[in-house]
Amino acid sequence: MAKTVIVGLSGGVDSSVAAYLLKEQGYNVIGLFMKNWHDESVTISAECPWLEDSNDALIVAEKLGIPFQTVDLSEQYKSRIVDYMFEEYKQGRTPNPDVLCNREIKFDVFLEIALSLGADFVATGHYCQRETTTINNKEIHQLLAGADPNKDQSYFLCQLTQAQLSKVLFPIGHLQKSAVREIAASLDLITADKKDSQGLCFIGKVRLPDFLQQQLAPKKGSIVEIPNDFNAYASAPEAFDSTIAMLHYHAAKTHYTATDGQVVGEHDGAHYFTKGQRKGLGVGGTVEPLFVIDTDVKENIIYTGQGKQHPGLYRRGLLVKTNDIHWVREDLQLAVGEQMEVMARIRYRQPLEKATLFREKEGLFVLFDHPQSAIAEGQFVAWHQGEELLGSGVIS
Repeated sequence: MAKTVIVGLSGGVDSSVAAYLLKEQGYNVIGLFMKNWHDESVTISAECPWLEDSNDALIVAEKLGIPFQTVDLSEQYKSRIVDYMFEEYKQGRTPNPDVLCNREIKFDVFLEIALSLGADFVATGHYCQRETTTINNKEIHQLLAGADPNKDQSYFLCQLTQAQLSKVLFPIGHLQKSAVREIAASLDLITADKKDSQGLCFIGKVRLPDFLQQQLAPKKGSIVEIPNDFNAYASAPEAFDSTIAMLHYHAAKTHYTATDGQVVGEHDGAHYFTKGQRKGLGVGGTVEPLFVIDTDVKENIIYTGQGKQHPGLYRRGLLVKTNDIHWVREDLQLAVGEQMEVMARIRYRQPLEKATLFREKEGLFVLFDHPQSAIAEGQFVAWHQGEELLGSGVIS
């Protein structure tokens, strides 16, 4: 008997083609649209993106001849994603809503609903691949990069578990984006030329600062420029007493006070800004553009430096606290005292960089071969070997 797959039809081209391919492969396919947001007070435009998207999803389902329904997950989305995001920004951290949305909504709440409806699998239009292998008589699911290097979305799925991966299909992961659009065009699907969504995961056309301002009150504060030759940037010690001392040194962030530089402007709230940000500071007249090198939400100060090579932007190491370490490949997790050479990234679409993982009592240190720009607390670091994503964690 044909297995049943529930596809998360988002109203975009990728999930439309995913549904078509599964139907071609002989699965019994059902389309489900997730409505994750309907608080009109925090969308910034009069257009109602989710309505347009759900209509497109319905038209695609009718064209493909598959059943379609809408499920309202806005309550879970608010409690698990939106409230968490506001809390993180308030603390001066930079959460990643897309990673959370996959972990908490698409592959948790949505997956549970699909399984309760009798589905064998769920499927999405993500550009990543899943392979299953057997190691020591145990079935292991591998999360692999998408075949299109410009579209690989494995980073967004870096928090998935073996249990989740066992129930997930990624029908377009082996394709290039151009091929996906060609398939949609050949089927005359309404989504064939639709632009990729850029808003918050499933909230639609929302710009983050506008979204934050509706919950976090503006508060005037100083923008301080730190000079490139600030004394804390002195070069690293020649030698360290121990590995742990070396790791702490490289993972430590520089702490600033208002007297370490000069006040060059004013902002509306340190919690609206994130490390590495250039736009929105509104300070001119510098030789090179200013970049945010740190924020202090308690004192409401933004620390900046000139130019993207400013030493305050860079460090080689970071720490993931023990409770925040997540192994997709549970069978490979490190014990205290163990190390592993990996390729890692600290944000989506960043090229993978050589790094070493060190498992210590405090958690997991990630030490890059070369300094990384704008390591932001609250974001996720993900580590790979070859095409496979092995694990991830929240940067502390």
